[in-house]
Amino acid sequence: MIIRKANLSDAPGIAKVHVDSWRSTYKGIIPQSFLDGLSYEQRTILWKNNISDKNNTIYVAENEGEIIGFVTGGTRNTNKEAGASDLTSIYLLEEWQGKTIGKKLLNQIMIAFLEQGYQKIYVDVLAANKTRQFYQYYGAEYVKTVQLNIAGKTLYEEIYVWNNVEKVAQRSK
Repeated sequence: MIIRKANLSDAPGIAKVHVDSWRSTYKGIIPQSFLDGLSYEQRTILWKNNISDKNNTIYVAENEGEIIGFVTGGTRNTNKEAGASDLTSIYLLEEWQGKTIGKKLLNQIMIAFLEQGYQKIYVDVLAANKTRQFYQYYGAEYVKTVQLNIAGKTLYEEIYVWNNVEKVAQRSK
């Protein structure tokens, strides 16, 4: 298993992880009709655009030529704080969760954030998503809860922050 920077040819593999992990992670949280409507083809187009955007930092976890997970970072339009950026997503196929791959992806993106000069990183996670404990374990501190709507359902999203990127990079080695 290797962690490496994503390239355009990874878009279909990232799209598969994105769709499959949303369907397993958010089952019972996000309306099933929305999850059923996710498409590999549409997500492949999205990921080609994301990879082409130089403002995004994207790494993949690859095992024997198959993309099994990914992590993305980039400063959201809503983040106006100097020296801060955002961990925008981290997903693994369900069968690869709990095997330290998420930790390795987190470490890689934190190193990239340090190289880009960021000292503070925000991450948004659905309150009902049990994997939010992963961020807490690596030192993310709760900031606030916001309300959002997905497919007609009101959900709550918790916002966390890491105030010391170097410390997170060290802890996630």
